[in-house]
Amino acid sequence: MIQSIAKFFTNVVHRYLPDPLIFAILLTILVFGLALGLTPKGPVEMITLWGDGFWNLLRFSMEMALVLVTGHALASSGPVRSGMSALASLATTPAQGVMLVTFVSAVACVLNWGFGLVVGAMFAREVARRVHHVDYRLLIASAYIGFLTWHGGLSGSVPLVAATKGNPMDKAIGLIPISDTLFTGYNIFVTVALIVTLPFLTRLMMPKPEDVVAVDPALLREDGAILPRVLGPESTIAERLEESRLLSLLVSGMVVAYLGIRFSTKGVNIDIDTVNLIFLAAGILLHRTPMAYARAVSAAARGTAGIMIQFPFYAGIQMMMDQSGLGGIITNAFVAVATKDTFPFLAFLSSGLVNLAVPSGGGHWVVQGPFVMPAAKALGVDLGKAAMAIAYGEAWMNMAQPFWALPALAIAGLGVRDIMGYCVTALLFSGLIFGAAMLF
Repeated sequence: MIQSIAKFFTNVVHRYLPDPLIFAILLTILVFGLALGLTPKGPVEMITLWGDGFWNLLRFSMEMALVLVTGHALASSGPVRSGMSALASLATTPAQGVMLVTFVSAVACVLNWGFGLVVGAMFAREVARRVHHVDYRLLIASAYIGFLTWHGGLSGSVPLVAATKGNPMDKAIGLIPISDTLFTGYNIFVTVALIVTLPFLTRLMMPKPEDVVAVDPALLREDGAILPRVLGPESTIAERLEESRLLSLLVSGMVVAYLGIRFSTKGVNIDIDTVNLIFLAAGILLHRTPMAYARAVSAAARGTAGIMIQFPFYAGIQMMMDQSGLGGIITNAFVAVATKDTFPFLAFLSSGLVNLAVPSGGGHWVVQGPFVMPAAKALGVDLGKAAMAIAYGEAWMNMAQPFWALPALAIAGLGVRDIMGYCVTALLFSGLIFGAAMLF
């Protein structure tokens, strides 16, 4: 049955889902129209909001581009490629390959979402090189499906922000410690259940042998190892500096020292900037010389086009949703009919709906927190569970929103239509797990 459902959604997606850029443009038009109809804002005000917000995610866009570039460059180093190859060798059949990719991605995303996104896609490519007759689309989809675990993991932005002094809801409801969110029984249940069951789900999605779409060999062609240049006796001082292992060691050492100082003074808080810094230092170290690493980065940077052009549209959408009050109207439509028992589940559903327009955990806390959290407090709902309802809804609806898939797709060389049918199937299944945690 799961195979039939996945095939159905794959066919629907191939027929009706446009390119992610077109999706973002259509979503912009939809949010603009809804705000005009449902809020007091007029056309001039909405256009102004959209334009003012268009560049609000420039820092985040650069962070995501660096996630892709530094992760790709690190994975292209000899030691990392050897390690992934050894791990990928554990899979000898298509079913084992699909399950292994899902499991590795889900565990990696629990540790850190940026790390998981990149490593999952890279690992899927490695498995595709080793396992014959596996559906490449499903392998990459499996890597992205593992992303469902991220908001219950150590880098979940909503629970971490809710526990941080000075966050937008600090004065209204106070801080929510992670002992009330990440380390609760229901969150452990959700995270473990996803890690255990998602590999079996993706195994059941495997198409029949006659429907398997084999990978284009060009996508998996091994680039030549990016090695330091061998310098001759006539090399210049500039060339020796470019291929200096000492400079790579110094830079990597500075990063290690900085992280040691930061963690000892501020605690171990690994955010996306920290991940990028670790990826950069490890990449420089493993490529051995600065210019060998620069060549690896140059090869990786080709995949950032989607991030550069699409993220500004989502920044404009987020500004319209937030400042027009449309996000609050959507959230209140669910919250207004909630009881103490149904509140977490309805907040989860509202978060999923808002995520189509605001696919950002931190953005959700800004857009939904002012409506969900005071209502939860008034009803006597556990505030940690209310916060996790917002987090789960965002993670859940990512399976129908191509925003976060862009880095994985860039690494894989695929389009969104290739994987989204499988992801929608995972959305239906994982909704049962998230829903159960919110209702019981």
